[in-house]
Amino acid sequence: MKTYVIMLAGGKGERMGAPVNKILLPVCGKPVIIRSMEAFVTIADEMVIVARADEQPVILSAMKEIAFPFPVRFAEAGKTRQGSVLNGLGSISPDPDDIILIHDAARCLVTPDVAGRVADGVLKYGACVPGVPASSTFKVCDPDGFAEYTPDRSLLYEIQTPQGFRAETVISASRKAARDGIDCTDDAGVLEHYHIPVKVIRGDPANIKLTEPEDLARARNILEGAVSPVRIGMGYDVHRLVKDRKLILCGVEIPFELGLLGHSDADVALHALMDAMLGACALGDIGTHFPDHDERFEGISSLLLLKETAHILDEHGYVLYNADITVAAQKPKLLPFIPLMKENVAAALGLPVDRVSVKATTTEHLGFEGRMEGISSYAVCTVTEKK
Repeated sequence: MKTYVIMLAGGKGERMGAPVNKILLPVCGKPVIIRSMEAFVTIADEMVIVARADEQPVILSAMKEIAFPFPVRFAEAGKTRQGSVLNGLGSISPDPDDIILIHDAARCLVTPDVAGRVADGVLKYGACVPGVPASSTFKVCDPDGFAEYTPDRSLLYEIQTPQGFRAETVISASRKAARDGIDCTDDAGVLEHYHIPVKVIRGDPANIKLTEPEDLARARNILEGAVSPVRIGMGYDVHRLVKDRKLILCGVEIPFELGLLGHSDADVALHALMDAMLGACALGDIGTHFPDHDERFEGISSLLLLKETAHILDEHGYVLYNADITVAAQKPKLLPFIPLMKENVAAALGLPVDRVSVKATTTEHLGFEGRMEGISSYAVCTVTEKK
């Protein structure tokens, strides 16, 4: 089963009064659309960005510094929101039970938690949207602005995106609405028109849609005020160089006549990072969680152990924000392999590549590294509490 994200980025945003599409405006140093895309790093298998043809190259340029762990394609924006959704749906070939999440790119404060809960809701209910219970009183008025009645506030929700659906359900309903000339303000409304149940789950009050200029200021205030207490972890590891072993660093097999000795694949760089992550949260070290006398871990890829370490942090209410790894080795030269190392670490942790740093240095022939008796690695990371 796959999860597709349809990212709607084709609006003109005229009320924002900006010289460019609002999804290209920066918020705390990142374009709005990049912040929206990052929320789906650990969820999406594929993403379709629905945008006007003239803005697609600009969006691609904004993406160039970040290697997203899923393929991204573009679809042409339609004249209406529903037209854009249909174009996005038409560019993919999902199985009937695949999950489709449709998100407004202008909601750049969406969190992975909200997106993940919507995806889980699709599995349980078939159609699921996030919503925030109404906190104000609403009036239904006639065309002249006179109040006709006051709906029960306890039944009202402000609906957000992403909105999630089984692929077969949303594609069928969207196509039928197009044939019937039905126009709704959101995708859930299309399903409701055809009496298809839609489950509303708890949304996030911070998941605002950027529409007016003051929304940008509000988004900046939310981001700047949403910083959780930061924990810093430091890790160190060393392994001996021997013959007849593979040299694996950050999951990349490096061609060399010597390899690192260890119970697992002896990936000294990832071992240092795992110790940094666990140490930041006071959760012991890798020997505690993955002891070298346990047969389950004999020869295992440290990328799998890294994913498990991230899971351990998640279970204790923590999330890794960024990682910085330094490998100390006299030989071989590691510079050509560093981009792939960074991609491996980022993919294993569900992080954007721009939050992962991998560096290599020699010791100028000093110490055991300089004598090529072994390789050491240092890692530093920051961890925050989950909101």
